[in-house]
Amino acid sequence: GGLRDGVSVYIQGSVPKDITRFLINLLCGESDSSDIALHFNPRFDGRDKVVFNSRQGGSWGSEEKIRSMPFSKGKAFELVIMITSKGFQEFFMFPHRIPVEQIRAIQVSGDVSVQSINIIGVSPQCLLHLNHQHQPLLFKAVPYSCMIPGGMYPKRTIIIRGMVPYGSNRMGFNLVVSRSRDIAFHMNPRVKERVVVRNNREGGKWGKEDRELSLSPFMEGQYFDMSIRCGNQRFKVFVNGQHLFDFFHRVSFSEIDKLEIEGDVQISYIHF
Repeated sequence: GGLRDGVSVYIQGSVPKDITRFLINLLCGESDSSDIALHFNPRFDGRDKVVFNSRQGGSWGSEEKIRSMPFSKGKAFELVIMITSKGFQEFFMFPHRIPVEQIRAIQVSGDVSVQSINIIGVSPQCLLHLNHQHQPLLFKAVPYSCMIPGGMYPKRTIIIRGMVPYGSNRMGFNLVVSRSRDIAFHMNPRVKERVVVRNNREGGKWGKEDRELSLSPFMEGQYFDMSIRCGNQRFKVFVNGQHLFDFFHRVSFSEIDKLEIEGDVQISYIHF
């Protein structure tokens, strides 16, 4: 577990126009009271600065303040935290005070919206739990199935966030009619082939596959943020903010009442 020398944490996000401050913590556990190996805290308070610190045994260390502000109000940002043998390297080197092998989680909170967090150069055994706005993202067991409260209707959106583990081959996201076991919408990212197959299954028979896609966003070791939006004629699927494809209804969407997820995938968040 934990991180190691040579690993980078890559965060894409944006800050609002009326930002005051936000923080990114690399935590040594999964509770708010855990030790913090790196506390990264941009503050917009007239004397804009970024504060770096650590916390051990409930006590904060000495603050290091950088008066240059790399973030702009109302703008998107990309932040890379490189872990070197000497310390955490962003636009400033913060020396290690706690062994990086003890890091277990990332916490992000405050005036910030995060699009993606990727851990680059990490082995599959090292899984960090993401904790965004104090919502711990603990991975759900797959295969996963749950009833969709209220079923599907126009403009309803299902949000699914997760990660494609290293060694992943394929996964499936199914919108199911539970009484007949028909699959109204089957989405099957095949990681090694770099395709996303779409289909339906009615009366035990699969329909015609859709495969047209310029690029699959489902890659090993990458987090994804997917939304499936139901329209009158079709589902619109977005991944990481980009429109991926449309799938025209072949079965009445009003009969769909169940979501099923299977295969080589880790799911951290589902919202109806």
